[in-house]
Amino acid sequence: MNAPVDVSFFARAAKPLTSYRPYWAKRFGVAPFLPMSRAEMEQLGWDSCDIVLVTGDAYIDHPSFGMAVIGRVLEAQGFRVGIIAQPDWQSAEPFKALGKPNLFWGVTAGNMDSMINRYTADRKIRSDDAYTPGDVGGKRPDRAAIVYSQRCREAYKDVPIVLGGIEGSLRRIAHYDYWSDKVRRSIVVDSKCDLLLYGNAERALVEVAHRIAAREPIEHITDVRGTAFVRRPGDPTAEGWIELDSSEVDQSGHVEDHINPYLTTSEQAQAQGQSFSTEDPLPGQPLAGEGKSLPLPLGEGRGEGSPATQPIRFIQNPNLRTTASPHPDPLPEGEGVRNITIHRPQGAGGVARLPRERTVIRLPSYEQVKSDAVLYAHANRVLHLETNPGNARALVQAHGEGATARDVWINPPPIPLTTAEMDWAFDLPYARSPHPAYADEHGRHDGATKIPAWEMIRFSVNIMRGCFGGCTFCSITEHEGRIIQSRSEESIIKEVEDIRDKVDGFTGVISDLGGPTANMYRLGCRSPAIEAACRKPSCVYPGICQNLTTNHDPLIRIYRRARALRGIKKILIGSGLRYDLAVKSPEYVKELVQHHVGGYLKIAPEHTEGGPLSKMMKPGIGSYDKFKAMFEKYSEEAGKKQFLIPYFIAAHPGTSDEDMMNLAIWLKKNGFRADQVQTFYPSPMATATAMYHTSLNPLKGVHRDERAEKVDIVRGDKRRRLHKAFLRYHDPNNWPLLREALKTLGRADLIGNGKHHLIPTFQPITDGGYQSARRKNSTAGGVKPSERAAAVVKSTSANPVSSRKGQILTQHTGLPPRAGVKAKRR
Repeated sequence: MNAPVDVSFFARAAKPLTSYRPYWAKRFGVAPFLPMSRAEMEQLGWDSCDIVLVTGDAYIDHPSFGMAVIGRVLEAQGFRVGIIAQPDWQSAEPFKALGKPNLFWGVTAGNMDSMINRYTADRKIRSDDAYTPGDVGGKRPDRAAIVYSQRCREAYKDVPIVLGGIEGSLRRIAHYDYWSDKVRRSIVVDSKCDLLLYGNAERALVEVAHRIAAREPIEHITDVRGTAFVRRPGDPTAEGWIELDSSEVDQSGHVEDHINPYLTTSEQAQAQGQSFSTEDPLPGQPLAGEGKSLPLPLGEGRGEGSPATQPIRFIQNPNLRTTASPHPDPLPEGEGVRNITIHRPQGAGGVARLPRERTVIRLPSYEQVKSDAVLYAHANRVLHLETNPGNARALVQAHGEGATARDVWINPPPIPLTTAEMDWAFDLPYARSPHPAYADEHGRHDGATKIPAWEMIRFSVNIMRGCFGGCTFCSITEHEGRIIQSRSEESIIKEVEDIRDKVDGFTGVISDLGGPTANMYRLGCRSPAIEAACRKPSCVYPGICQNLTTNHDPLIRIYRRARALRGIKKILIGSGLRYDLAVKSPEYVKELVQHHVGGYLKIAPEHTEGGPLSKMMKPGIGSYDKFKAMFEKYSEEAGKKQFLIPYFIAAHPGTSDEDMMNLAIWLKKNGFRADQVQTFYPSPMATATAMYHTSLNPLKGVHRDERAEKVDIVRGDKRRRLHKAFLRYHDPNNWPLLREALKTLGRADLIGNGKHHLIPTFQPITDGGYQSARRKNSTAGGVKPSERAAAVVKSTSANPVSSRKGQILTQHTGLPPRAGVKAKRR
């Protein structure tokens, strides 16, 4: 039986979150809700806030919302924390609501990227926002992290700005921006923040807060893991780093021959076409007129004629030294050495021996990746290789030239939290409800002011963080990392009991015990040493790593203990299930299927064909078939009629029209009619987004010649509509497009009126309507596209941009126009 992974060794080198001396303001105690107004501050006895958090989400004091976690963590450290949620960004006045922060601003766009929150995969404006009271759209600006940071600077320009959240994490280097269809600069440059914290930032934020409170200038805080910042040329804080130049893709070159350690000096010289005589300077003796010495060959002392016998001296093999280094001596270690730029030698070793903790990799500059797709793919590959906290090196990327030149410096990822630290963060005194300011006239949050995102997680429990799946279209790994951070069983059970006893409206059903993935709780590498050295992007692709524990026993114990609690009627699992892991534990599948499925279980095979699956780093459809067989077996044993609901992605990089046709055939053969169809959405910094932008596959290495793997990219509205239509083959609105495509693919045999045909030959009258299980996602029939677009614009009351004929209707980008200032035409 595999032993569960308890605490990763990474945490041993990190300072515990609870070991800091509390700030003096801890005497004010715990706030029922973090204040959002001056009146609330006065009730708490505060004259000012030490830290003011600005967020694009409504303030919900629940551990599933990042701003609440950050606020409560800082409060527990003794700081007075206020929150400005969804401020009116059209002026700086709303940002002064709580007064001037004593220490710094904390800025985030919210739990979602503001652009993904605002636009569909087809770049159409959404009319709703699940993180806003009443599900109202338009309450945050596009690129909210940038806009909020600039307004904070306008409000109090001398207060440091610390940027965080997923929007900052995914834009920490130059990145392809799907909405503007261009490469944008690092958000550190565009927001002009003083410090960016990426990933789950509790550890970094606590250290930064205490150092700023100790009056350390924020520009001197350059050594915290999980942070990014701007460095100007000649910055003294950059002294002592060894720079590894990776601003170009590797080119094939000469492979140096290994030196035979058994050859004498003269034999080595003869092999290289040179001579060595007793008249030549002996190794270790000065060269005439140069004051330099020749190194001793490996294992060789003084030869005959030497004045005295010398002990054997071992030195570094000169052929393994990195070329183009200005330093002739062995690479320095420690502080106080000058910067060294290392150009990676072709065919030579030596780079691996550089001290990783003092090595920084120079990525291609913003200007380079903006104009060169190959270098963009290369930079993306390097970034993803440097994500393991056990071996990641710092990264640096130049932005600008001449007087505007500066480097964006990205420190290695944060050390994951221990189980004890996870418990501490989740056990803080959350109110577990939205702020009272959002209550309706009845003092409730489930009416007109209901916040859908809170409703979704109201009765759920987050049991872990991170994901080692490495799916290329997903950004969880880039944000949370692939090291699983798990809470203890006691902490999880305590939260279930708190929901039962304290949350209004609880009926006995827990909606989820999960996280980014339902069944990675306490899974991890068998060997801490291997875990620290591993650079694989996924632990489960192309197959499950032999070093990965797959024991689901700890999760089974939690399920059984939680559902046995008094007052708990049902425990459902709503998080995404990694079914290729689940089949390794039949007992877990049985437990899940017979006790924790509410009739339907959603899983995500994403596709059936090998081409797109290889670009997604997802398992083959055979794993789904194995899980389906187990699901049906255990459902039948329990006497339950239950169903699997598979999810698929249309138009993912690497997907051909024929792949989508085969998927549609599979769907019909298995009796599936997809309701909600997701078209590939290129989120910043994801590997699949790099494929979309460059048509190259960074997973296979990046080259400028025929070795580079080209990726079929689905661009253009017509082809994206076609791939989506294959998933909804049953919709008569799609049949004309599918008939044309099937004929082009040479598969007209799939058109007919039999059960084995994909679509019929007849065409009913259609009105263009789209029926969805979610009413707000449906489109009424008989509505012209122009009328639909006008309705969307009308519903977006916060959109300050007026449309003109031929203009694509999108929300504004950047700062809104100020009063009396004429807006620029775009």
